[in-house]
Amino acid sequence: MHRKQTVRPDRLLTLARDLKRRKARERGAQFVAEGVRVVDELIHARSAVIGLLVAESAARSPRVAALLDAAGATHLIVSDAEFASAASTEAPQGVLAIAEVPVVPLSSVPADGLRRSLVLDAVQDPGNAGALVRTAAGLGATAVVALPGTADLWNAKVVRGGAGAHFHVTVTTATVEELVARLQGVGAPLWGADAGGRPVGSMTPPPALALAVGNEGAGLSQAVRAAAAEIVSLPMAAGVESFNVAVAAGILMYELFA
Repeated sequence: MHRKQTVRPDRLLTLARDLKRRKARERGAQFVAEGVRVVDELIHARSAVIGLLVAESAARSPRVAALLDAAGATHLIVSDAEFASAASTEAPQGVLAIAEVPVVPLSSVPADGLRRSLVLDAVQDPGNAGALVRTAAGLGATAVVALPGTADLWNAKVVRGGAGAHFHVTVTTATVEELVARLQGVGAPLWGADAGGRPVGSMTPPPALALAVGNEGAGLSQAVRAAAAEIVSLPMAAGVESFNVAVAAGILMYELFA
C-alpha cells in the first residue's frame, strides 16, 4: 500500500527551495504547485499534498486560509522574503503546495487511457509545455506523454502554466521505443505534426490516435518522424513560417480528437 509522504513543518521552506531542481523532484517524486488557483485545483483533485508554504502577507487572506483548511496538511508561515526565495514567479501570490508526483508508468496506462494522447517530442520551453498540458486536457486528450528532451512536466512553471490540468489528465514519460511499442499494443497509430505534412482537413482520424508535436526550433525528431504513420499539417497564410507549438497542437487536437 502506498504511504503518503510526510515532512516536518520546519523543513517545508528548505524542501520548496530544493524542488526548484529537477534532480530533487525526480529523487523524491515531489513537485511544487504555486499560486492560489493551482493550489486550489491540486487540493480538490485529492492529490497527495505534503505541505503548504505561506507568506506572511498572504496568511491573512480568507482564500488562503480556506486553502489551508481544505488541504488539512502541514503548513508553515514564513516571511515574504523567505517565500520569494522558494517561489518561481517574480510576483508570487504567497502560497505554494508541495505534493507527491503521481508517477504513472506508460506501461500501466490502460488502453482507453491512450485513446487520445498528446506526445511532446523534446518541447523545451516550460511555458509551452504547461500550455500544451492545459490545452490537451481542455480538448479531451486522455494522456500527455513526454519524450526525452522535453521540459520536466512537474517543473513549477509548467504546473502553473497547466492551471490545474495536470490533475485532470494522465501525465507520463517514455522513450520513443517504449511509446511505439505501447501504442502498437493498444492499436493507436502515432501521427506527427509538421508543416510539410498532409493538410489536417483532408484527414480522417482513426478511433484511437497519438499526436506528436516537436521541438520549438527543430520540429519532430527523426525517431518520431520515422515511427509516425502520418504527418499532418495546418494551412498557413503566405509569409507565415510557423505556429507556436501550443497553438498548433490546440488546433490539431480540435480537429483530430473531437
